[in-house]
Amino acid sequence: MRTRLTARIDAILEPWFPERRLFLRSDSETRFIRLRPSTQVLAFAGSAAIVAWAIVATAVLLMDSIGSGNFREQARRDQHTYENRLNLLASERDTRSEEALASQARFNLALNQISDMQTELLASETARRELETGIEVIQTNLRKTMKQRDAVRKELDTLQQAATQTTPSDTLADAGENVSETVDFLVSALSDTASERDKILADAQQALTEADDLAFQIKLMRDQNDVIFRQLEDAMTVSVKPLDKMFRSAGLNTDSLIDQVRRSYSGQGGPLTPLSFSTSGEEPSMDTSRANRILNQLDALNLYRIAATKAPFAKPVHAAVRYTSGFGYRRDPKTGGRRLHKGSDFAGPVGTAIFSTADGVVTHAGWLSGYGRLIKIQHEFGIETRYAHLSKIRVKVGQRVSRGDRIGDMGNSGRSTGTHLHYEVRVGGKAVNPMIYIKAANDVF
Repeated sequence: MRTRLTARIDAILEPWFPERRLFLRSDSETRFIRLRPSTQVLAFAGSAAIVAWAIVATAVLLMDSIGSGNFREQARRDQHTYENRLNLLASERDTRSEEALASQARFNLALNQISDMQTELLASETARRELETGIEVIQTNLRKTMKQRDAVRKELDTLQQAATQTTPSDTLADAGENVSETVDFLVSALSDTASERDKILADAQQALTEADDLAFQIKLMRDQNDVIFRQLEDAMTVSVKPLDKMFRSAGLNTDSLIDQVRRSYSGQGGPLTPLSFSTSGEEPSMDTSRANRILNQLDALNLYRIAATKAPFAKPVHAAVRYTSGFGYRRDPKTGGRRLHKGSDFAGPVGTAIFSTADGVVTHAGWLSGYGRLIKIQHEFGIETRYAHLSKIRVKVGQRVSRGDRIGDMGNSGRSTGTHLHYEVRVGGKAVNPMIYIKAANDVF
């Protein structure tokens, strides 16, 4: 059955693939191999398949080479764009830092001006009160002198009437002499009283004029204080608002954060003593209340700045690096499977300096499984940072570090495909995106 089927197939293929014989000749004999049409078809199909496979493989390799070249070119362009962006961010950060320093200098100058003006205001208030007391004394003396003058006039009238009613000549003569002496004394007393009254009136008028001048100067000083207060209030708003926004962008509760810093730094960052310009138990003035509000805002600004050094808002690498992988699920570079990447990767040369992103205490400095050489730093507010795949560790467990301290060098230790830094931020033991903190601080530091 099989021979018949083969013969029929050969008969069908005979017009296109006629039977051929391949002769093999040696010294003693000659042999041949019969190539039936079906055999030729199989050989032709196999050759065609090999050629097609070679063409497809060549095309695939060519397309892969072209794609790899395009990918490398795109990667170079992305790296160049990223480096330009980093340089721009660094420039903006320096600009913001200079503006913050300038604002702080202006604030300190304005605070000194307020202190001087408040001193002058206190002196003016004291002088005004002394003048008011002097005017009251002068008016009291004036009223007393006028009463004495009226009493002397009444006594003079009584003596004159008594002299007129006396009839005897001797008595009249004696009375006349007495009246003449009394009148001279009274005239002299009245003259002195009038002079003293005129002088008191002149002093009172001068005191009133000086009081008006002092009131005008006090009004000018209050207007100047109002301008300075407004400038200080605006400066405090501009200084505190970006810091508050930075912490809220990072997902931190600013109220509990400030309370925690205040409790920890009661000797340095606690509430400032409120101003008090009253010496007689009076209610604080409007200027006093405004000054106290500004001092409270200054205290809040100080607390924010302390808290900013305790949270990881700084960058772990200051040199130019390439951002190679972010936080979230990704294709694992080793196994190819889908896994959660719990940090951010920054690629750079071996030995690139790695810095602490906030104040804290080193809790681990050594080798740990896939992390390789790893540093863990515990910060305030339940925050922990991790720096992995290092080539060198420059800190020890228990060592206290500050933001910006160099803690290690970039490397390729552990489960890694190349030199880079794996940087993690954990809050309450749970990994969060480190770029949230870094981006939140771009407009502040």
